Order: sequence, then C-alpha cells, then structure tokens
Amino acid sequence: MKDLRKFYIDGQWIDPVQSNDLDVENPASEELVATISLGAEADVNHAVAAARRAFPGYSQMPVDERISLMEKLLQIYVDRYDEMAVAISIEMGAPISFATAAQADCGRGHINAALEALKQFEFERQVGNTRIVKEAIGVCGFITPWNWPINQISCKVAPALATGCTMVLKPSEIAPISGYLFTEMMDQAGFPAGVYNMVNGDGPNVGAVIAGHAEVDMVSFTGSTRAGILVAKAAADTVKRVTQELGGKSPNIIFEDADLESAVTAGVNHMMGNTGQSCNAPSRMLVHSSVYDKAVAIAKQAAGNVAVDQPTKEGQHLGPLSSRVQFDKVQGLIERGIEEGATLVAGGPGKPKGFETGYFVRPTVFADVTNEMTIAQEEIFGPVLSMIPFETEEQAIQIANDTPYGLSAYFSTTSEERAARVASQLRAGMVSINSASQDYTAPFGGYKQSGNGREWGEFGFDDFLEIKGITV
Repeated sequence: MKDLRKFYIDGQWIDPVQSNDLDVENPASEELVATISLGAEADVNHAVAAARRAFPGYSQMPVDERISLMEKLLQIYVDRYDEMAVAISIEMGAPISFATAAQADCGRGHINAALEALKQFEFERQVGNTRIVKEAIGVCGFITPWNWPINQISCKVAPALATGCTMVLKPSEIAPISGYLFTEMMDQAGFPAGVYNMVNGDGPNVGAVIAGHAEVDMVSFTGSTRAGILVAKAAADTVKRVTQELGGKSPNIIFEDADLESAVTAGVNHMMGNTGQSCNAPSRMLVHSSVYDKAVAIAKQAAGNVAVDQPTKEGQHLGPLSSRVQFDKVQGLIERGIEEGATLVAGGPGKPKGFETGYFVRPTVFADVTNEMTIAQEEIFGPVLSMIPFETEEQAIQIANDTPYGLSAYFSTTSEERAARVASQLRAGMVSINSASQDYTAPFGGYKQSGNGREWGEFGFDDFLEIKGITV
C-alpha cells in the first residue's frame, strides 16, 4: 500500500501538523491501495504563506523563464505518462486503455495548450494614452474532483503557472494518487519554492479553509453545484475571485433528418464513457417523435453492446463507479426513474452478472421520460441515459434549456441552416454538432448553475489575470 501522507509545501515534502490518516480504496476490488493524511487549517496556513512569499518573485519572472520551466514539466509528464495512467486507473477505476488514451492525456494536453498560449500571449497593449497591463492575480486556491482527476488539476495549474500565479492545490481525497504523482513532477521540474503547494484533505477542513482564506486571491473549484455554492459562500467574506466548473444535465437533440443509427449510437457511447462520470455527459437524449421508436431500439442495442469489465484489462469497456457513495447514489436514482414511470429499456438496478465485488453498474437506458422526472433534472453521474420525445424544433430547444444547468449541449442534423439556428438558441457554454469533439484550445465552461469562467488554452488565462490601466 502506498504511503502518501506527506504534503508538498514551500518546495519540501513535509508531515502534516497533526496526523489524520485516510485509506484510499480501489473501487474495482474494494482493496485499500494507499494512505493519505487529511490536512487542517494549520496546514493550509503554512501552504498559503509559502505561496504568498513566492508570489512577488514568480510573478515578475520573465516569460521566457516560465516557458522554460513549463517545457521541462511537459517533458517530465510525457516521460512519466504511463505512471499517470496507472494511477488514475487504480484510484477511480478507469479502464487502463481509457486511462491511457483519454484521462492521462489531459495532463499532457493542458500543459501543452497553456505553454503554446503563453508563447504568443500579449500581457501589455496600448489603448489611447493608456497602457493596458494584464498581471497575475496572486495566490490561487484549487479544489479539484475525482472523476477526471489530472484533467482538472492540470487545466488549473498550467494557466496559473503560465500567468505568474502561485498556488495551493487540494486534490480529491477519493482519488489523490494522481495528484501526488503530479506533485512529484512539479518538484522534479524545479519551480521556485512556494510557487506550487499541495495539501490533501476533505472539503470542510481544507477546501473551505482555502476558499475563505484572506491571503488567497482567487479560488477555482470543480465539482457539484451544491459544493460550489458552499465554496462561493466561504469566499464571499474576502471578496476574492471565484471560478467554478460545476454540474451538467446536457441535452442531445436528434432531429428527424439526422443519420439516426450513427447519432443515437454515438450518443449512447458518449453517455456511457467514463462510466457516466463526466459533467458534460449527454445524459438527456431528445428525439423527434417521428423516429423516436426506432431511436429507442437503436439505443437499447447500443447499450447492450457496452461491455463492463475490470479496469486492469485492455480494451473498450466500462469500469466501476468511483466509490460506494457514488454507487449508492446512482442505484437510488435508477430506482427513482422506475418509480416515476419511465420505461426501462436497458440495464437497471444492481450490478452486472459476475461483478459482486467492486462498484460496477449496469449501463442503463430509460425511455418515455418527461423532463419533469428526477432522472431528467438531477445529475446522476453514472451510465444512465434518459430518452425524451419532442414534436417541433421549438419544443426541442425549450426542453433542452429547461434545466438549472448549461454546461454542454449536443445535436445532430444535416441542415446547415438548422445547425446555425439551434446552436444560437441553446443556453450552454459548449455546443457540439453531429458528434464533433473539442480540443484542448477550446473554452470549457458553462452557463447558469454549471458555473462561471472558462478553462482550457488561452481562455483559461483570463481567470488568473487582473487588468491594470496605466495612463501617462
């Protein structure tokens, strides 16, 4: 079992002020695989003080020197890439092929995207008789989740490093192994002491302290909307900048002119990816009534073709959910869907046959869902798809927007006019047409209760910069 009980503060691996051990579980085997320490206010204070001391020097470091450090970090990440894939697979159950191709690639992708953006970013420009200067905001606090662990760490840390900020990271205590490994990479890269600090812990005792700390200038949080509200409230007293990437209940509209087989199959597979544990998953499939029955049959077959297997096995299949808590939540919402009258098309409650150990679930599809049902409104965060019929384009848009969330939206059509018309009316930060995927340079973030601010590439820089006007 890995001993990961130290924190990384001021360029050193140190013991917590007070020992408070937590065992980390492999969700596939239910075996304990690591031990971390849960930090407290004193540990956060130590880390924030280190970041505050490092800020004046690092924020004034020439851009070329920051580029050099980030290039070294990128090379170290590439060299240790396979270690990262294995860590993610162990800690949150991602199948090793998926962890290698998708999960681990996020770290490489975000560091590289931020690095390329930094090479051409304009920190100064002249407007009239005023010099506009973009300066690092200061000490940043990062609170990251377990579902795409290195994705959310790297898409916060990389732009902060690029813009000259210093930081304190709290990775998820459910999936902390990848965060610990990334911290080893940061140490290996040789950033100045105090620029990057890592304290493990839970939300109430570390996350809330970071959010409310008077010496933290901005906090970036990724997680549930419920937790995001608590972070914003904790931050309010110090009037710091708060950026959030929160929940989603993304619609996927299948119009009658779409390639039905392709669109529905792609939608099901996208929903089931990462065992449904993605905030931008297309969890509500809206289908025109004229092709709805055919779409349900296609979705049933597609879900039946989704395999479930151990994360250690190579290949395309689903692993377990990340924890017992998540398993119980998903099971409860599947039961709620049945109770509220949705038609169970595939999957359902319980574990797949042969998977008594581990938090494995059955890929599930519900038909005849109305948008008022719990499974159409709540973020399930499991491989559960809700299919909803619609009659007109206007009704499809109304249903798609009828949610507190606004992270992603998807639709399929062969009409260019419809594509432009519908995309402009969907209240979401990201819109994908005909299963198109975005790259690491695209803005990631949402409307409404899906959060505020944008991450990825040059768009992620804005959250870490203050704007100063110098008039002569």
